[in-house]
Amino acid sequence: MMDAHSIFLLSAAAVSVVVLILLVAVVKLNPFITLFVTSLALAAVTGMPAATVVHSFEAGVGGTLGHIAIVVALGTMLGKMMAESGGADRIAHTLIRLFGERRIHWAMMVIGLLVGLPAFFEVGFVLLVPIAFTVARRTRTSLVLVGLPMVAGLSVVHGLVPPHPAALMAVQIFHADVGRTIFFALIVGLPTAVIAGPLYARLIAKHVILSTDNAMADQFVDHGQEQSLPGFGLTVFTILFPVLLMLAGSWADAAAPRGSVLNEALRLAGNDDMALLIGVLLSFFTLGRLRGFTRATILRFSNECLAPTATITLLVGAGGGFGRILQDSGVSQAIVAVATQSHVPVLMLAWLLAAAMRLATGSATVAMTTAAGIVAPIALHETGVRPELLAIATGAGSLIFSHVNDGGFWLVKEYFNMSVTQTMKTWSVCETIISVFGLAFTLGIAAAL
Repeated sequence: MMDAHSIFLLSAAAVSVVVLILLVAVVKLNPFITLFVTSLALAAVTGMPAATVVHSFEAGVGGTLGHIAIVVALGTMLGKMMAESGGADRIAHTLIRLFGERRIHWAMMVIGLLVGLPAFFEVGFVLLVPIAFTVARRTRTSLVLVGLPMVAGLSVVHGLVPPHPAALMAVQIFHADVGRTIFFALIVGLPTAVIAGPLYARLIAKHVILSTDNAMADQFVDHGQEQSLPGFGLTVFTILFPVLLMLAGSWADAAAPRGSVLNEALRLAGNDDMALLIGVLLSFFTLGRLRGFTRATILRFSNECLAPTATITLLVGAGGGFGRILQDSGVSQAIVAVATQSHVPVLMLAWLLAAAMRLATGSATVAMTTAAGIVAPIALHETGVRPELLAIATGAGSLIFSHVNDGGFWLVKEYFNMSVTQTMKTWSVCETIISVFGLAFTLGIAAAL
């Protein structure tokens, strides 16, 4: 049974989320201010020491921005070079020609699955969003229909499929076999991505009409005739180069012994920030100088594209601050306590714990690693449960209902220029579909084995 304090903490957290949504969606208060004020109010209500409240929020903002700010800045520069050179148009033209306009949302899902394998969600998102903007404009299609399958593909591999770093953590904690986990994850992930991506996007796109005024989309110009665009191979190589570096970094231990110069070099180059930095520098040459742009013009491009990202970066950071308050106030611990007290099968327990942590902290990676760490000792005493399926169930739980404490929520909202309500109808529901169907397919495999 839950004690009265745990019930109070959970109720306070639920009320704070509802109030936050109402203030942003109905009262039209600035989202950054709303996140800050709501976080402070939640901290006060739950009895956090006054001296630690602001520091806790700042720590959440700083911890989130330490990674996100660099990723957004570098990813936007790379996207700007793709746009100004015509590279995004070239990829859009090729995809439309190969798949046809009626099936372009399937192409975007496949791209999300492939690019997302080695990269964290935010990295894959900023790499691919210029293509989504361009494809939507070229096909005169809703950005929801084009963009939602892309983010569904990115999210599925983020939570379920090694060698993605987040999924690989769960595999290591459960001592699962990587090869078998990949095999089962693909069986689970592919149909899940189809349902949450192209199928749900086609359903919801009719009901979510986006404004044509989008500051981020305006960064990406239309180059008209296809003949004047850069080569497809060169463009794809440029955008995939950071992805290849990240893959090389994830396999550094297989390529060279730990501690060796080669191993350290691969790890450094495969770091998200370093890989994107190298990719941006490469784009200055392949999509800049080779296209006839001067150094002054390239500098102007890289400066221009940063202004629209300021709001996005601040909101992502504020979401991280709200998530940190949820943790430090004791809400996260209360949720874990509730989940662990429930007498459910271990696969379901792994999913429930990860889902609870996701709702509380906003981070799929934190949810996955925390839940895996709690369930792993329990799983040792269970028979007949494959550790590979435990890793996948944990990953599925960690993706449930992204909301206002998740940096990814604000990233999708701001880039797609959606309201909070529209973001929940599209992105949040998409994540929940991935989570629920991921669990359902995992339970199905467990029953069949």
